[in-house]
Amino acid sequence: MKLNNRAWSWSDWGRGLLQWVNLRPEEGERTLFMFAFYTTTSIGIIWAEASTVALFLKEYGAEQLPLFYILSAGIGSSLGFVYSWMQKILPLRWVVVLVASLAVIPLVLFRLGLDIVYLAGVTVFLMRLWVEAINVLNDLNTSITANQLFNIREIKRTYPLISSGILVADVVSGFSLPLILATVGLNNVSLVAVVMMGLGACSLFYLTQQYKQAFPDSPVRANLNQESDFTSRRLRGPLQRYVIPLFGFFIVGQILFLLIDFQYLSQLELNFDSKEIASFLGLFSGIVGLCELATQWFISSRAIERLGVFVAAMLLPVAIIILSLVALTGVTGFFLGLIFLKFIDELLRYTLMAALGPVLFQPLPDNIRSSIMAQVRGIAESLSTGFTGAGILGIISLLAFAFHNLSENSLRSLQSWVFVAVIIIFALLWLLIVFLLRSSYVGLLVQSAQGERLSVSDVDLRVLKRAVVETLEKPGTEADKRSCIELLCQIDLEDVGEILAPLLTHLTPALQRQSLEAMLLTPNPTYLDQVQGLIAQKLNPEVLAVALRYIWLTQETPDISQLQPYLRPNVDPVVRGTAAALILRRGTPTEKAEATNTLRRMLTHQRERERVMGCRALGEADYLQALRLYIPSLLQDESLRVRCALLEVISSTRLHEYYPALVRGLYYKSTREAALGAIVRLGDEAIPMLVELAQDIHKPDLVRLQAWSAMGQIGTPEALNQLVAHLKTGWGTTRRNILRILLKMPHETGIEGVLDRLGRSGVEMLIEQEMLFVGHLYAALVDLSADEPIESFFASTREANQSALSLLQRALLEEQSDVIERCFLLMKFLYPASSIQAAAFNLQSDSPSNIALGLEILDNTLDIAKKRSLVGILDRRPEKEKLQNLAEMFPYQPMIQSDRLRRLLDLRHFLSDWPLACCFHAARQAKWSLTPEQTLVCLRHPTGFVREAVLAYLRAAAPRALQEMLPVLKNDRDRLVAAQVQQMMAELGQ
Repeated sequence: MKLNNRAWSWSDWGRGLLQWVNLRPEEGERTLFMFAFYTTTSIGIIWAEASTVALFLKEYGAEQLPLFYILSAGIGSSLGFVYSWMQKILPLRWVVVLVASLAVIPLVLFRLGLDIVYLAGVTVFLMRLWVEAINVLNDLNTSITANQLFNIREIKRTYPLISSGILVADVVSGFSLPLILATVGLNNVSLVAVVMMGLGACSLFYLTQQYKQAFPDSPVRANLNQESDFTSRRLRGPLQRYVIPLFGFFIVGQILFLLIDFQYLSQLELNFDSKEIASFLGLFSGIVGLCELATQWFISSRAIERLGVFVAAMLLPVAIIILSLVALTGVTGFFLGLIFLKFIDELLRYTLMAALGPVLFQPLPDNIRSSIMAQVRGIAESLSTGFTGAGILGIISLLAFAFHNLSENSLRSLQSWVFVAVIIIFALLWLLIVFLLRSSYVGLLVQSAQGERLSVSDVDLRVLKRAVVETLEKPGTEADKRSCIELLCQIDLEDVGEILAPLLTHLTPALQRQSLEAMLLTPNPTYLDQVQGLIAQKLNPEVLAVALRYIWLTQETPDISQLQPYLRPNVDPVVRGTAAALILRRGTPTEKAEATNTLRRMLTHQRERERVMGCRALGEADYLQALRLYIPSLLQDESLRVRCALLEVISSTRLHEYYPALVRGLYYKSTREAALGAIVRLGDEAIPMLVELAQDIHKPDLVRLQAWSAMGQIGTPEALNQLVAHLKTGWGTTRRNILRILLKMPHETGIEGVLDRLGRSGVEMLIEQEMLFVGHLYAALVDLSADEPIESFFASTREANQSALSLLQRALLEEQSDVIERCFLLMKFLYPASSIQAAAFNLQSDSPSNIALGLEILDNTLDIAKKRSLVGILDRRPEKEKLQNLAEMFPYQPMIQSDRLRRLLDLRHFLSDWPLACCFHAARQAKWSLTPEQTLVCLRHPTGFVREAVLAYLRAAAPRALQEMLPVLKNDRDRLVAAQVQQMMAELGQ
């Protein structure tokens, strides 16, 4: 989607406003019009709903509401099928506009039916059902349109704003409805609602026209018999124990909503006439809307964060129980009690409980989450509506039969009491389900911790901590416990000691060391007693060393003399080195001298382990003046472990003069990992030398890749700035490497960094650059594959010429594959990686059905302006046809073969090394002339075989010029090129 062309020109204050609501400039227009559509349509629906409820109660009374619930459940399910059917016969952008437009037409017809006496009753019932249907269609339209207009990352920012349109609609419609009633009357409110919904449809029409590329051009087709992963296997174990109460949570919540709504409307019918009911519903909706807005903005997220997911989930059922009991006891009066009950139910249900819904689905595996969500929200809730209606009818009939002697008023009063009692029972059941969810939630979290799928925002932190404690205390595998500690460090590093310190004595040595190292990241004197108690035991030397470091780095006034016994030669080297390093940090001059002598003996010891531990101790020390003398010799040590340990020392102690040693370490496989880790720990300090290394085209590609990788692992804003800057200017292998590194950065830091700095339009521009380049490749393939060369060649050279051209064509095809790979990498910055990966996988297949599936995935996923051209490139079509698809951005002009080759060489900065070399081989064998600039520039190319190809071309095309150049080239850094130069000099008699 070419958003930069269609985005509004936001002023400074407009950009500030967008930033305040966490939107990017290119998202502003879409979000605003989606908000306008949802708000205006919802206002119309609420007006229509309030008026039809009043007319329904006037015509039928509350006794017929259960029948309405049953029929509405069927209508909701049926409309879902109709909506799906429409998508199969019409393009989606027409479906959403038609649904929004056609939904209002029956309201006009119903208004006419109200004036026909013998049709009025049926019209009111159908009108009420249709308004409920419009509610379903509006929710479908909003969610589907938003998912088409925004990708998965954008929708996290934009949808909360769009969905708040219903809260704004509650306020506006609620307070304006009494005025509308007074102006047009109850029967005509639906016509005013039609006007408002029509405005919403206009907003939607504008969006679908302005952003056509966001919607598939063709109707939705079947998924080639692809079955849902969820339906193909059964749920087992903790997953099953969690999913069953999860269904129950939403089903019971829907049942309670309908029971409360039934009692609420019943009481309104008893206390007001039809016009008063409509006015009251409007005012009630406005007041609730105001409170919902305030709760949503200021309370909801904070309440969930402080109380935890399940305590927050208990608030609504507990409130329902309390207010129901208050209504039964008559403290506030039965009518007022139910009004308060409805108020609290609406307030908490559409703020706190709505926010909890997605969190409860997060522990589910990604591959079944959407299926279960669809079944819970789409099927289970609809069916529960129907069954609730049938249940209400059953209770009413049973009470009428059992107490047929009571008067009508007494019977209705009894029914109200019975239904309030039923509400209390279901609220208690809801609380029980929350407790069951909580216990199953813990088990799933432990599994998820091992898979490292969860983030801080996905889980209830208190429950997760409890799960970690239970996992560490109970018998289990060490791998499970290690993964729990790692996850705890990721999500709550500040308070990790609170959980791990009391458990230290019960853990294995490996887990003790891991726990102490985690606690050392945020040392806290509160846990000194537990660590000192650990030292009193007979500990593993590695654990003892970490424990000593924790104690003496945490204490404000440590007693260094207690460390001196650990300097004795008979103490394990790891403990001795740690003690010496701690004394060098905080000891007296005399104590530091003794520690320095200890380390000197370790660094010059014959045993490798002594030298390794001595080097590690140097990294923990602050005072190295007398020990720096040993660093040059240790860098040449015969032991690889010593050299790697010394690289860590250079990094941790910031020995600037030895930073070149870290860079040299990247050149050798044996020290590459240690050097990379040491450079990463330098942080932003390492970026200048990494940029210099990565930009040097004469360095090995693998070393340059390590430099880019180090910047990605550093991950600071400055590192991201450098990666994104070189992403824009780099090409070929450099761009591909940077893209891969950015995509691999944890928590999508790289993706968000690119979108923050370049915006969506910037990423689209990079995709279009790649498409433009692939147009040049297709043009070369077409022109160079002509059956007969346009120039005249001697018959003896024709076969050799075609062989060289074939070699060049194969190289260009490989270059095209590289370009397409970069396009797929760029697409992952805008769309779900799973969808792009699935499309790429299917397009690599030789099966026509798999290729069609891959193209279909892209057609329904992509929404960039050049989508049709990009999909055309990826299809298995001839190059000429692909050039036609690219005609808008790359007008193809046929050229003779020699001119096309020279055009390729003009694009040498974008070509890979092998196609560039093939260009010179083809020119040599075909005897085509090239410009001096092209030849001389490529003669200085960093890749040896490219220089070889240029020399071979000059040998055939310009031997005199070559004879003058050869003396300069005889000392070429590539031995093969140097040998070629020597051979040519011998042949030319030099």
